[in-house]
Amino acid sequence: MALTLAQIRTQVRSVVDIDSTDIDDTTLDTMIGQGFDLIVYSEKRWPFFEVRTTFNTVNGTKDYTIATLAGAPDAVTQGIRDVLAVRNNDHVLQYIGSDSADFDYPLNSLPSGSPWEWSFWNDTLRLYPVPDSAETIYVRAIRNPTAFGLGSSSGSSPDLPDPFHAVLATYAISAAYFQQEDPTMGNQYMALFTSQLDNLARRYADTPAPQPMIANSRSSTLYAAGMGRLRYANTGGVVW
Repeated sequence: MALTLAQIRTQVRSVVDIDSTDIDDTTLDTMIGQGFDLIVYSEKRWPFFEVRTTFNTVNGTKDYTIATLAGAPDAVTQGIRDVLAVRNNDHVLQYIGSDSADFDYPLNSLPSGSPWEWSFWNDTLRLYPVPDSAETIYVRAIRNPTAFGLGSSSGSSPDLPDPFHAVLATYAISAAYFQQEDPTMGNQYMALFTSQLDNLARRYADTPAPQPMIANSRSSTLYAAGMGRLRYANTGGVVW
């Protein structure tokens, strides 16, 4: 069941048997925010934060800030946490680490052409070689969540699937018990929080494949090898 910030506050105060004179909204919202962050960053790639978006390259430009993108089907407004896969209309681009890229593509002699490789750092996607024309780049990535807790409106809900809302409330109950100097109950609810989060992680957590798959209505994945790269076969299929 979805819970708003106000409902989480009410649940915490009801369980711990306190009111706003014991823990005010500011303090309680801070606790809730800490629990939200703990849930969000307990996994690097929660699949419910996955987005698929696009942008167009510019001739001679190698770096593209993807913190905000209006591309379809998903717009990105909160920044990108991790990039899972990149492609153009012809082939899958391969990931290359920064150290390898510095060796293979010295900054003073970067080649140009249709990109074959990519790296990602601090919301910036770098393409290799440097694009020499405009083309559409498709990105599958993990977005940053919308912050929740202190500063959120009372009627807002956490940027998490509904089953996580009760888990977040459990964390806040534990934190409230500790704040009220009841470590026994605080530890009990913290153990419950850990158990609940572990159960949901097994249900939701996913490590996406490093490259997308090609599928169509008639057959399964079709890759055609070319020049040591993965190139899309001309099947008319849909990519990821």
